[in-house]
Amino acid sequence: MNIKDKVWVVTGAGSGMGREVTLRLIEKGAHVAMVDLNKDSLSETADLAHARARAHAHAPSISSHVLNISDREGVFQLPEAVIREHGHVDGLINNAGIIQPFVKVQDLAFDSIERVMQVNFYGTLYMTKAFLPHLRARPEAHLVNVSSMGGFLPVPGQAIYGASKAAVKLMTEALFAEMQGTRVQVSTVFPGAVETNITENSKVDAPNVDGDESSFQAIKADEAARIIVDGIQKNRYHIFVGKDARMMDKLTRLMPRRAALIIANKMKSLLN
Repeated sequence: MNIKDKVWVVTGAGSGMGREVTLRLIEKGAHVAMVDLNKDSLSETADLAHARARAHAHAPSISSHVLNISDREGVFQLPEAVIREHGHVDGLINNAGIIQPFVKVQDLAFDSIERVMQVNFYGTLYMTKAFLPHLRARPEAHLVNVSSMGGFLPVPGQAIYGASKAAVKLMTEALFAEMQGTRVQVSTVFPGAVETNITENSKVDAPNVDGDESSFQAIKADEAARIIVDGIQKNRYHIFVGKDARMMDKLTRLMPRRAALIIANKMKSLLN
């Protein structure tokens, strides 16, 4: 899908991959409605976006929308606010998400479980249902949901996070099938290790991961954004972000038990 002159809604735009995706879209001449829970972070992204636009001689429309995507009523009021600012919506990138505390399922409190599911799955679902009718009305549109490498590969200490992202994966793949014959493209994104502040935003502590780091080296958020936006332009069904995501996708399909044990070994400090 062409990026230039299209109106994109990006959740989690206040920091990390969401911020970098926003800046990448702006660089390519898009208009962006930025969504995040943190007003100050959104303001910082807006300043960076305007600076990026000036550097590339673009004059985009940029709007900021403070919203908790797990608030269904608030989410369903968002399309009207975005259309009031931009006139229409051509693309939605559901990037916002949180992780769980790094503990086993048996030790994970139900309030943490519910919070992860509300943000990662229900938040993505609410945004999708709220904006899909508007996307279907456009000559060309794209829906992008960010899952995770943890959505197809079991990670000890992140079982519920993985379950929420697996739900996003299957829902998005079903949406791809449902949108056949329409003008809406659908992509699922699978980030591996990316340098973001998701642990801070999720209010959890990150443990040390055991084992060789060579194949699980985290990539920069701006590189992740480049891969995502390039994948959108090519209408990719799956967009794998990072060497680790690509490698573990192949290994999981060929030898799922071995793949699970490799991750278990790397996270063994959580299992003892």
